[in-house]
Amino acid sequence: MYDFHVHSDFSPDSTMKMEEAILSAIQKGLKEICFTDHTDYDYDGNNNNFEFHIPDYLQAIEVLQNKYADKIIIKKGIEFGLQPHILDKYKRDVEAYGFDFIIGSIHSVEKHDLFFGNFFANKTQKRAYEVYFQELSYVVEHCDDFSVLGHVDIIKRYGGYDLSLPLKEYEEATAVIFKRLIEKGKGIELNTSGIRYNLGDYHPSLDIVQLFHSLGGEIITLGSDSHEPHHLAFDFNNALKHLKDIGFKYITTFDNMEPKFHQIEALLDEK
Repeated sequence: MYDFHVHSDFSPDSTMKMEEAILSAIQKGLKEICFTDHTDYDYDGNNNNFEFHIPDYLQAIEVLQNKYADKIIIKKGIEFGLQPHILDKYKRDVEAYGFDFIIGSIHSVEKHDLFFGNFFANKTQKRAYEVYFQELSYVVEHCDDFSVLGHVDIIKRYGGYDLSLPLKEYEEATAVIFKRLIEKGKGIELNTSGIRYNLGDYHPSLDIVQLFHSLGGEIITLGSDSHEPHHLAFDFNNALKHLKDIGFKYITTFDNMEPKFHQIEALLDEK
């Protein structure tokens, strides 16, 4: 099994030590994990950054790669918080450092962090979702510095609404985004944290994953979005079964930004 969305205490929102994550992954029988700590430039529109010192981060991973080389494969990843006005900063990071894998995620829209809720003020729920998908479409079109889109429908987690708007209303906009992703040779992740957050489905929801597959999407990674050791590989067996039912034959890992494909059937047979 492979967990390609793991946050250590290099991310400002996690206290999990890298070694804690690795030991949990080994205990759970994972073959490979990828650390994907957060870098979000200007997340609040006030030039504040959600970041860490990348050289120290990569060095820490290298130390642990050597220490646990005979037990698990550990990859160097990062999660970029993409916004239209800061894409050049991420390009510089990619050119300066060597990553195996990059998640491109939306955490802020119109220079407002979704978590804090300011983005939703003075907007209808429908308008908030429309703006979210517009910015997502922009970054997909104008940014090549990522491997997969992270938690595509994260907008449903925030806003304080009683009910999420049916994403069926945004199927056309999502299809345009997915077609462009596929043209660029990029993919999406199936992030199991939606179940952990009691949203009743994954990120993205399975109907969105089905849409990606129906359009010819093949690159899909599996990630727990873990911030604590017990989050590693959360609900992965069920997630694999769902992907198989949709029609996916493989899940994807990355090495030096190149995709590698692993048969879902073989992974399920290991259980």
